[in-house]
Amino acid sequence: MSYLSWQKSSYSEGEGSNNCLEVAPGTGDIRHLRESDDPDVIVTTTAARLRAFILGAKAGDFDHLA
Repeated sequence: MSYLSWQKSSYSEGEGSNNCLEVAPGTGDIRHLRESDDPDVIVTTTAARLRAFILGAKAGDFDHLA
């Protein structure tokens, strides 16, 4: 998926770091996610599901998994 325009998370380490979460918009409501240190593994979801996951993570819904 080299045609995607990846954007690095603002919470990622400095420029050139390989420890980054990147997101790219897809067609319509589709969003793609990857880690910069393993760019061939891409997770695809919808904007609504990504939003729900981020809100849940911020609320601590997944803290018991750590």
